[in-house]
Amino acid sequence: LFTEKPQSGEVTVGENITFVAKVNAESLLKKPTIKWFKGKWMDLASKSGKHLQLKETYDRSSKVYTFEMQIIEAKPNFAGAYRCEVASRDKFDSCNFDLAVHGERTCCYNDGNEDSGELDFSTLLRKSHAPPSEYEKIAFQHGLTDLRGMLKRLKKMKIEEKKSEAFLKKLDPAYQVAKGKKIRLAIEVANADAEVKWLKNGQEIQPSGRYIFDSVDNMRYLIINHCSLADDAAYCCVVGEEKCTTELFVKEPPIEIVKNLEDQMVMKGERVELECEVSEEGANVKWEKDGVELTRDESFKYRFKKDGCKHVLIINEATKEDCGHYSVKTNGGESMAELMVQEKDLEVYQSIADLTVKAKDQAVFKCEVSDENVRGTWYKNGAEVKQDARINITHIGRIHKLTIDEVKPEDEGDYTFVPDGHAFNLSAKLNFIEVKIDYVPRQDPPKIHLDCMGRTPESTIVVVAGNKLRLDVPITGDPAPTVIWTKGEKVVTEGDSRVHVETTKGHCIFTIEGAERQDEGRYSVVVRNPAGEDTADINFVQSITDTWGFNVALEWKLPKDDGNCEITGYTIQKAEKKTMEWFTVYEQYRRTNCVASDLIMGNEYVFRVFAINQVGPSQEPCSSTDSAYIHKIGMEYKSPTYKDRDFSQAPKFTHPLVNRSIIAGYSTTLSCSVRGIPKPKVTWYKNKMDISNEAKYRMFCKQGVLTLEIRKPCTFDGGIYMCKAVNDNGEDVVECKLEVRRKYPPGRYKDTHGSTFLD
Repeated sequence: LFTEKPQSGEVTVGENITFVAKVNAESLLKKPTIKWFKGKWMDLASKSGKHLQLKETYDRSSKVYTFEMQIIEAKPNFAGAYRCEVASRDKFDSCNFDLAVHGERTCCYNDGNEDSGELDFSTLLRKSHAPPSEYEKIAFQHGLTDLRGMLKRLKKMKIEEKKSEAFLKKLDPAYQVAKGKKIRLAIEVANADAEVKWLKNGQEIQPSGRYIFDSVDNMRYLIINHCSLADDAAYCCVVGEEKCTTELFVKEPPIEIVKNLEDQMVMKGERVELECEVSEEGANVKWEKDGVELTRDESFKYRFKKDGCKHVLIINEATKEDCGHYSVKTNGGESMAELMVQEKDLEVYQSIADLTVKAKDQAVFKCEVSDENVRGTWYKNGAEVKQDARINITHIGRIHKLTIDEVKPEDEGDYTFVPDGHAFNLSAKLNFIEVKIDYVPRQDPPKIHLDCMGRTPESTIVVVAGNKLRLDVPITGDPAPTVIWTKGEKVVTEGDSRVHVETTKGHCIFTIEGAERQDEGRYSVVVRNPAGEDTADINFVQSITDTWGFNVALEWKLPKDDGNCEITGYTIQKAEKKTMEWFTVYEQYRRTNCVASDLIMGNEYVFRVFAINQVGPSQEPCSSTDSAYIHKIGMEYKSPTYKDRDFSQAPKFTHPLVNRSIIAGYSTTLSCSVRGIPKPKVTWYKNKMDISNEAKYRMFCKQGVLTLEIRKPCTFDGGIYMCKAVNDNGEDVVECKLEVRRKYPPGRYKDTHGSTFLD
């Protein structure tokens, strides 16, 4: 995207420098966006202020955007590596450049703890006795993501002591603190009563819960609690007319892998998902296979998915080439897993079987395997079978077929199907039986007799849209021929409820209910028997689409030739068929369909349409191929059709059974009422036992009221009675408790004769 890239430069402390990038937007759909970075991660858009200005201009004639980054009054800590990125929709470009600053002091860094110690990275790296290749890893552990830029700054900065009247001790050139920790910036002033101001990126800091100002004798402190990435900035302490500055770097904790990848073994063609979990949401990770970084290519072989802390590598339809070791890397760890892909074993669901066929019969070998993507080859006696007029080889899904029409003696032999890429085959034998025929009956070739209908083999039939089309075509032939109707290349079947195909003795009948515009076209009828075949074509046309009352609906197509001038409208004319005098119905009509109204009852009309452009009307009109007759009979009333209402209803008891207490020996009844459509079947139960066939009970049902009569009950007839109603839509149940009491309380009694009895 860059037509001019920013170049590396040098500057002396206190001077200015400008970096320029140019982008040609002629081929871009939208304005490009640009970002300037210091090191790897620091976005300089948030640092814009006194010492940094970002500008952009646009030249309309050349369609070139110019982006500038101006550094004003450069400081030693401005030195380092920079990066410029530009993006526009799916296009992206970036370039790196360096800034060298000559002058002043070296730089020390704070470790970020409350007791602010100093850390010299140059000394640290020397004491580690590590090879140079390990320097970046050591720096990363201490939160430095741009080691190279930092080392350049350390190398080019020199300490230069200057006398100061306001400060006894100035701020260190730079500090570093871990994210979430506390940092303390300290100075010592010459005058214990001096007032100090603290600035962040040139803006004065006000004391708050996070920013605390402290003073002890001549010491002045700025304490920052819970440091965040927003605190990564330049800080300045001002005493009177003098000031000292520093830069605070906030380091992020390394991203760790908290859930490792797991080894997987899958079958060929299956989906693979390698999943890990990291310690921070939205972290950047790098995926590798056998040490090579994976990217999203044009074939979408690999897909990368982020869901919070989860990161997933997706491989669709794994192949043998996908076997290997996959690893995911972050700046704080690495996890590796092995992926193994196995070939699927092909299973045979149906093998081919031996066949014994007669002359001119059809032989079909069929087999079914487990993988629908597997292809194969058919062999006869070891030689590959080729497809021809009699032999057809098909593969639909998992099924493979070899079809041989009109079998001949030379077709006999051993047939084998060999799946591609698999070391096995399926075999079967074809046996031929020759049948001797002593008498061959007479055979007449089939014939279509359109002439009996007053038509030619290429007749045209005109039908008004919405009317019924019925073709009753006479045919002859012995034996009775088979009939096939086609429209174009498509065989006409009864899949559509409007289309009916019927064959009777001596006739083939083709019917379309309610003809529509899409039914127009050339229809072919083919009749075949062993003695031969015959065919005929019939054109089916509509130009009038409907006729009702005193109205006719017309429809026409756009002219094939508009005379190199746009069609501005149409003129529609009508003529009574007896006089053929033409009258204009519409002029400058813009649509390709219309309704001709106010026609005279009992007359027959034809119509024509002229197309009009700026030159005038067309030389020849488009005329209707059929006429419209306005019937004299009255309007036929078609009664509206209503959908039958579904009155079906599950059983529902509208009146329940009621608990009762009765005296033994006296017949009693239990009643309830139920509704339901269709009429539900009712069953009575006592203590959950069906009593429908018990002679002691009688059941009645009248107008939905159900009655159970209990004849002369005894104490043993007490219990729980239940009524259950069931139909196709559901069921319902009600129940009650029946108590049967004795006639007299238990005890000794005397009758009128003085006899004693025990009840």
